Amino acid sequence: MKPVELPLPDLPEVSLRLGPAPAGPGEPAPPRRAMPWPLRLREALATYLPILLMAALALATWWLVKHSPRPPAEAAPRAVSADPDYTMSGFALERFAPDGRLLLRIQGAQLRHYPATDRIEIDGAQIQAWSPQGRLTRASAARAIGTGDGSELQLLGGAEVVGEDAGGRPLRMSSDFLHLFLIDERVETDRPVRVRVGGDELRADGLVYRHATQRLDLKGPLQVTLTPRAAR
Repeated sequence: MKPVELPLPDLPEVSLRLGPAPAGPGEPAPPRRAMPWPLRLREALATYLPILLMAALALATWWLVKHSPRPPAEAAPRAVSADPDYTMSGFALERFAPDGRLLLRIQGAQLRHYPATDRIEIDGAQIQAWSPQGRLTRASAARAIGTGDGSELQLLGGAEVVGEDAGGRPLRMSSDFLHLFLIDERVETDRPVRVRVGGDELRADGLVYRHATQRLDLKGPLQVTLTPRAAR
């Protein structure tokens, strides 16, 4: 038995819509339902929160930069004063070797230290210096100018240096200027000088004396006065 096919007429398309029917022409639209304020606040925060965070970060950065400590400005170098930075009256300075031996003693009526040149100036200078071998050299002058460590002294006015020669005889050098190098044990002058060795006297226009080698070099015209020695 063959199946029977029944033709059906075409049906019109019908659109389906959920919700209220749209307003017809000329009819007012139905009012929208207001969103609760917590939802509106949450939506606003979600929208503007990144902008607020960036603004807060920029404000915090500005505050930190403004209130952070600044490095101190470099002070302009001050000119070193030509006046003495300290003075001493009725003083005595001593320098010792690492093993405790006394090497140098400087004393006087007044000492002034000048920082501009690191020099000392002494009134009524009295100096005692001991060599590593224990030789003692004495020096004196109305005024002395020297290095800050006292290793070099220029004796001015009634300058005198007293020591011993190789034979143990007193050796005395006198002038209005004597340049004393204590470390090298050397005395120099380019002024008229008188040297007395024991009973002998020598006069010259300058000298260089090296105490370590007992060498005395005299400059210019030389006058010598020898004391006769008793016959043995």
